[in-house]
Amino acid sequence: MKVELMDGSIKEFEKAENMFVIAKSISNSLVKKSVAAKVDGELKDMSYVLDHDAKVEFVTMDTEEGEHIIRHSAAHLMAQAVVRLFPGTKVTIGPAIENGFYYDFDSEEQFTPEDLEKIEAEMKKIAKEDLKIERVMMTREEAIKHFEELGEIYKVEIIKEIAKGDELSFYKQGEFMDLCRGPHVPSTSYIKAFKLKSVAGAYWRGDAKNKMLQRIYGLAFSNNDKLKDYLVFLEEAEKRDHRRLGKELELFFVSEYGPGFPIFLPKGMVLKNTLIDLWRREHKKAGYVEIQTPTMLNKELWETSGHWFNYRENMYTTSIDETDFAIKPMNCPGGVITYKNKIHSYKDLPERVGELGHVHRHEFSGALHGLMRVRAFTQDDAHIFMTPDQIQDEIIGVVQLIDKFYRGIFGFDYSIELSTKPEKAIGAQEIWDKAEAGLKGALEKIGVPYKLNPGDGAFYGPKLDFKIKDAIGRTWQCGTIQLDFNLPERFDINYIGEDGEKHRPVMIHRVVYGSIERFIGILIEHYAGAFPMWLAPTQVKILTLNDEVIPYAKEVMAMLEEKNIRVELDDRAETIGYKIREANGKYKIPMQLVIGKAEAENREVNVRRFGEKDQKTMKLEDFIPYAIDEATLKIKENL
Repeated sequence: MKVELMDGSIKEFEKAENMFVIAKSISNSLVKKSVAAKVDGELKDMSYVLDHDAKVEFVTMDTEEGEHIIRHSAAHLMAQAVVRLFPGTKVTIGPAIENGFYYDFDSEEQFTPEDLEKIEAEMKKIAKEDLKIERVMMTREEAIKHFEELGEIYKVEIIKEIAKGDELSFYKQGEFMDLCRGPHVPSTSYIKAFKLKSVAGAYWRGDAKNKMLQRIYGLAFSNNDKLKDYLVFLEEAEKRDHRRLGKELELFFVSEYGPGFPIFLPKGMVLKNTLIDLWRREHKKAGYVEIQTPTMLNKELWETSGHWFNYRENMYTTSIDETDFAIKPMNCPGGVITYKNKIHSYKDLPERVGELGHVHRHEFSGALHGLMRVRAFTQDDAHIFMTPDQIQDEIIGVVQLIDKFYRGIFGFDYSIELSTKPEKAIGAQEIWDKAEAGLKGALEKIGVPYKLNPGDGAFYGPKLDFKIKDAIGRTWQCGTIQLDFNLPERFDINYIGEDGEKHRPVMIHRVVYGSIERFIGILIEHYAGAFPMWLAPTQVKILTLNDEVIPYAKEVMAMLEEKNIRVELDDRAETIGYKIREANGKYKIPMQLVIGKAEAENREVNVRRFGEKDQKTMKLEDFIPYAIDEATLKIKENL
């Protein structure tokens, strides 16, 4: 039997061998690190016996695939611990997720934080028992009988949905066995670095009509150093939570009268309008015009666009004069009928049309999360109508604009994914080929790296997704560029070509911020509430030492306001230490001016910057241009 390894070398074996033996023939350390193997590309347990020539790649625990296997095995470990500690608990499903795992339980016991500590301790105990994890095969009928005897009604329900005659895969460790395709780690001792985090409610199979279960979330990694690093990361993320900072900084809140409908406070509106003003200014420079389409439009429009049939459950509807209307979940159909409002020539194209549209989408209550997941938000859409020959140049223009915002203004690193034609798609192959070539060609022409994501495009066209990375390394999907052949066809829009005939334009959907509300949430967490001075709702805070200097402080304030600096005055009868701690620590004001008797007499200001211990005294006449320069946005041009 010949085994080809990843480096191309060949090892020969006289008889069938399991993966442990094959790994040991390479090195002892490989045996200890491996949790699974790929045999001709298919994942297998280490106990798998190979009896034919094949290509073998070992999956070590420190790889992405290896940690996924550890996390799935940790879910089983937790389920075993729960059943041991709380007999009668019924197990349901428990997948691996990013950085961890969860498992849903039906238990009479309401799990508490103290219970999680007990379960985690029992998991460590089982891990030390070094129980062998074995794959067991059963027929559907055998499996139903087995789990019915255990009273595991949820497992029985799942198994009964599987086609008759199929042989099913289970994994057994000690007294616990669970339905699973695998693979899993060889024994419980491989699961060493884990921590249970929280418990939450979850409906069986995500259906509110079903019973509410208890979902326990946990973290798992290949080693304790990774776990510790991630716990530090979570602690930092908690400090940056935009919901807490939004309240402390007096930016926004969500009322019980409108879950998912954020209310922006005055400071939050300054922040939002600063982003909108920037958007308008930069889009005007880039040749866009702005429109506004209605918030609510006739059902017929949404039928034509296809949203009524494919997105209906996410739309809010009403009736006017016995006619159905829908509140728009997106701006695209309004943009298309605006284009159709007049006859277009090829000389008019490309036409770049932007809209800051307020859209509404029905989201489940459990999915709502501050500004990150809401039911009403401002979408910074733009739609570009163009000839097929203009695709590449227009894509380059949009990529450069997005880069200007992400890297040039906010300092974000980002990556791009190109998603190509899916299995189910509309439009001729020739148009898809041209569109995909246009996207690739645009990125390659300006030297921007990208990752190919085959078959993941929208049914109406290929797309580019922009994923930004924040200050603590989290990735956020924000910008997108989508080519669309669907809406131009559905709405029968056209332009008069050079030949005098009607032609179908190509349409681009694109966003930079995406949801402005969500982008604000990302910025709050990225900057940890300490915004750069150009963006900060309050740029300068004047702090007085006593009432005697208030007239001079008001004069300074007036001079700054005249230069459009966002300034506040704190003339309360509080100690200067308290005022500084509040301005610097709580509100994170970029620049604070302390004014006492000496400053008033000499027409000076004592300048403190957020996060800095040093302070400096400046003449007022020198400070004003200094503050203006500091409050001015500097844009780095990259592409």
